[in-house]
Amino acid sequence: MKIDLLNIPKEVLLKKLKAIRRKGWIHTNRSKNDGAVGNTLEDLLEIPENNLAIANTVDWELKAQRKSTGSMITLFHIDPQPRKPESVVTRIILPNYGWSHKEAGKKYPKTEMSFRATLNGVSYTDRGFKLNVESVRRTVEIVFNPKKTHKKHYDWYNRVVGYHGEVEKVFASWSFDDLQKKCIGKICNTIYVVADSRTVNGQEEFKYEKIELLEDFAFNNFLRGLINGKILVDFDARTGHNHGTKFRIKQNNWPVLFSKVTELK
Repeated sequence: MKIDLLNIPKEVLLKKLKAIRRKGWIHTNRSKNDGAVGNTLEDLLEIPENNLAIANTVDWELKAQRKSTGSMITLFHIDPQPRKPESVVTRIILPNYGWSHKEAGKKYPKTEMSFRATLNGVSYTDRGFKLNVESVRRTVEIVFNPKKTHKKHYDWYNRVVGYHGEVEKVFASWSFDDLQKKCIGKICNTIYVVADSRTVNGQEEFKYEKIELLEDFAFNNFLRGLINGKILVDFDARTGHNHGTKFRIKQNNWPVLFSKVTELK
């Protein structure tokens, strides 16, 4: 029977995690992908998978990652505004700022467009996109500066400038209120678990080793992380499917968000 983690005290959850750590190598029946390490941990804890905009426990969000991975950690998903009745990503960004998908005419129709980009608050992408934290308007903005576009994107540049114009300006944003609400719901306090991994007879196994308690989150820290490039925003959309906009961080950058990082012994 599945356990409702919303009713499990933190102390009981930590006890369960320590017991899993003592087991050593654990066989998984999950598919080998970035989410398998977390999904397997949820199976072991008997936690139903949770994609709702609330943390896995009343006070704690549980995140897990392979030790050897270079992947960023996804903090949460949220598209820029407006999101209703249709996301600005599919309605505005993809058709007007996107480019031909590399599989257009092959795996997908010839008209398939793509908008895959990683944005930060320090530097422009080679297509001229950047994040801007605007404290007066209380927004995190996505700006496009045509002058920052690399010449290899010349044809794309000409098409986009015809829509956007030749000066830098904002074309989508998130409000501080929306982002703060998302942070409170998903990363206010986090239990972060790191696992070693190996493949035995074609099947992945995990050994959950490090457990960290991440506490004392502050939204101003989150904003500073965006400004200094420690927190990134990933877009992954194509004509046929929007995978959602992700706010992400590298695993060694947790102190950017949390004042208190404690490794569980």
